[in-house]
Amino acid sequence: MTKLLLSLACSPYDRVMPLACGMVVPEGIDINFLPLHGVETFWRQLRHAEFDISECSLSTYTMLCARSDPRFIAIPVFMSRAFRHSSLYINTHKGIVTPQDLIGKVVGVPEYQITAAVWVRGILQDEYGVFPRDMAWRTGGQETPGRVEKVEINLPPDVKLNPIPSHMTLNQMVDKGELDAVVTAGAPSSFMKGSPNVKRMFENCREVEEQYFGKTGIFPIMHTIIIKREIYGKHPWVAMSLYKAFCRAKEMVTSKYLETGASPVTFPWVHEHVERVRKIMGGDWWPYGVDANRKTLETFLRYHHEQGLSPRLMTAEDLFAPETFDEFKV
Repeated sequence: MTKLLLSLACSPYDRVMPLACGMVVPEGIDINFLPLHGVETFWRQLRHAEFDISECSLSTYTMLCARSDPRFIAIPVFMSRAFRHSSLYINTHKGIVTPQDLIGKVVGVPEYQITAAVWVRGILQDEYGVFPRDMAWRTGGQETPGRVEKVEINLPPDVKLNPIPSHMTLNQMVDKGELDAVVTAGAPSSFMKGSPNVKRMFENCREVEEQYFGKTGIFPIMHTIIIKREIYGKHPWVAMSLYKAFCRAKEMVTSKYLETGASPVTFPWVHEHVERVRKIMGGDWWPYGVDANRKTLETFLRYHHEQGLSPRLMTAEDLFAPETFDEFKV
């Protein structure tokens, strides 16, 4: 029987590699895997719809759904998750000691709507009483000049947003003090090189993020998996077939971390780290599916709406293929 040949563009995470290399095969599907960085994947998919299946920013996809854009449908597979207190970097000469010191400051972000920034703004609001309107926002490339928003945004009138000069980068500007802080998904190169001018807002970010999880139970979701709706419309079984395959791939990888033999990755003390994570987050520390992530999704969707990125409050049911909300039981 002929299988569907579908392209999948995604970063080569450990949790997707069993699917990418054929150790896990989705029912009825042959996968052509393209190991692309997320930023490239998002741009090419949203601008040109090049791939049958792809990784996608949760924020951008939510914006499309809120605008009734019919091109894609998602499955509740979350390729990227990250605690985001560690994503806020400050210039060390601006008198910023506490989150409340960000009030009145100028903060850079690659794109206002990126998922990491939605989470950081939401956490600042809920946990520290600092609202998006309390800061002036600047957008632009973190390391390369000229980055623009992938999707047009319409923000509340009290949000002050402007681009940085087209020849500048956020990294340069926060290092020079031309920005007071930046919110980025990845550390700016000035920080990585040890610049004395740039440090994390939360220098004890691991401790703060563990406390945040203990208080809220939230492990922030960054990226999901989207399918071209024209494929889903013709073959609705594709959504569940892919969902099951992604789950098997993740389980195959995470089970390796629980074995007590040789380390599955080129890094020391992995098993001790896994035990610490399990004590804090439980046995399935990277859950897929709607039910296991409903609080996290609802919190994110509230932030997205409150920040003016979605004109109505979205629900998980608005985002994901309905076939993936339940599974048969034997």
